[in-house]
Amino acid sequence: MNKRIILAGGSGFLGNALARRFLSKQDEVVVLTRTPRERTDGAQEVAWDAKSMGAWADLVDGAHAVINLTGRSVDCRYTEKNRRDIIASRVDSTRVLGEAIARCAAPPRVWLNSSSATIYKHTFDTPMDEAGATGATPEANDEFSIEVIRQWERALNEARTPATRKVALRISLVLGAEGGVFPVLRRLVRLGLGGRMGSGRQYVSWIHLEDFLGAVEWLLAKDDLSGPVNLAAPNPVPNAEMMKMFRQVFAAPFGLPAAEWMLEIGAVFLRTETELILKSRRVVPGQLLASGFRFQLPGMRAALSDLGRQAARRSRRHTAGRPVNLRAICCG
Repeated sequence: MNKRIILAGGSGFLGNALARRFLSKQDEVVVLTRTPRERTDGAQEVAWDAKSMGAWADLVDGAHAVINLTGRSVDCRYTEKNRRDIIASRVDSTRVLGEAIARCAAPPRVWLNSSSATIYKHTFDTPMDEAGATGATPEANDEFSIEVIRQWERALNEARTPATRKVALRISLVLGAEGGVFPVLRRLVRLGLGGRMGSGRQYVSWIHLEDFLGAVEWLLAKDDLSGPVNLAAPNPVPNAEMMKMFRQVFAAPFGLPAAEWMLEIGAVFLRTETELILKSRRVVPGQLLASGFRFQLPGMRAALSDLGRQAARRSRRHTAGRPVNLRAICCG
């Protein structure tokens, strides 16, 4: 029987990947978005403002699952306005989804709500599973990020939905060929800018897109899993090691490093925060492993090689049949 899956804030990189996965299983996919559009893949987009009740709530009643991916990007300068918007986008969307579920005659069986692995403290040594220190001793430069996640998860925990199992998805860096940070880092590496960032000692917690999708399906099916769950591969790596793997996989002979002061200057011009690069997140998937989930690509080198093959196939598809651009070949 087809299941209705609600993807709130599901028009981005992860939402589109989840929609494709569920549609391939003949499920009904409803995407809640501020700017609905017609789609050709079979998914339905429905308007919502991510903070107030509307006609969209009728579709939650009788749905199998709700997956909330809503949240203003943290890739910005943390001005007072941006801080308010970042928190409000997460807390308000979680609160109103809880209200909609509470009103359902046939509430969803499960509600997966985005969170982030950034809730764990900055550490170089101890791996952090779900029982680890969640922002117990935040550094000055990551205190805001930790507070965001605390309020986000508090809104989920306070939602009164006794018939609906709730899971907080503490998502790490998701590596996919068509979106997220992978294409950006691959481009930097090809330009010779793929050296370590800062000291390079900071750990990067990550997960391949296929394992992210598999973990979401696993959590939808496992009725005994609730609360926070880390969506991260079991092998986080230091930044310097990650960039070295990028250079090796993509045959870059060298990569210029970026010192911390350079990142600080660049962050001002790019209107972002260096914390997104310099915080050490050594997060491991305790709940997933204990429940029997098996990763397809638990090691970063194999994950990067797989993504490189995907990107190459995608490039060939896009260029097949196009006229040869001699200017681009000669002048690059």
